[in-house]
Amino acid sequence: MTENDSVDPAPHGPEVRQLDMESLKALAHPLRVQILDTLSTYGQFTASGLAERLDESSGATSYHLRQLERHGFVREVEGKGTGRERWWERVPGAINLNAHDLENTPAAVAATKTVMRQWERSRSALLGDFQERGYDVLPVAWMSASVISTTNLRLTPEQLKEITEHFERFVDERLERYRGQNPPGSRPVQIHFNAFPVLDAEETPKP
Repeated sequence: MTENDSVDPAPHGPEVRQLDMESLKALAHPLRVQILDTLSTYGQFTASGLAERLDESSGATSYHLRQLERHGFVREVEGKGTGRERWWERVPGAINLNAHDLENTPAAVAATKTVMRQWERSRSALLGDFQERGYDVLPVAWMSASVISTTNLRLTPEQLKEITEHFERFVDERLERYRGQNPPGSRPVQIHFNAFPVLDAEETPKP
């Protein structure tokens, strides 16, 4: 599973960071994932600004920001803020998270599930908010440009892998022209692509 950074990616395309066990364990805290998601989606924040948005204490967000900085997930914004009010941003690049690429131990699997669950909660919350309030608060142009799409197929693992690899190459090529931009009239946008086997269905028997 890859979690992409959509706010401040590397200038020549997104670098992909493969998490090791130490960095995975450092990220595997719901509030740390929320902080990383918030910086990815909305851009730079102070600890107090994050505390207000996430309904946490500034002491908690300050502590977890320092831990995320220690493991290379976030960094202080140079030349902005003061010693008492530091601004933070996510370190550019995508994050690749796959327990099978690590030690494949119960600890690695548990940490991976913690991070993935919180990522999905954040995505679902933003999607639910769009579905609930989009027509009420957004202009027609934004609603017309948006889409929620589901496709159902029967595929083998090899076919699914082919589709996901083609999609990732397409995303990298098409999104490159928009990376690092913040033109007038723009706003944070999330682009989702979920591709996974349906677990409560039968696999077609092999001949």
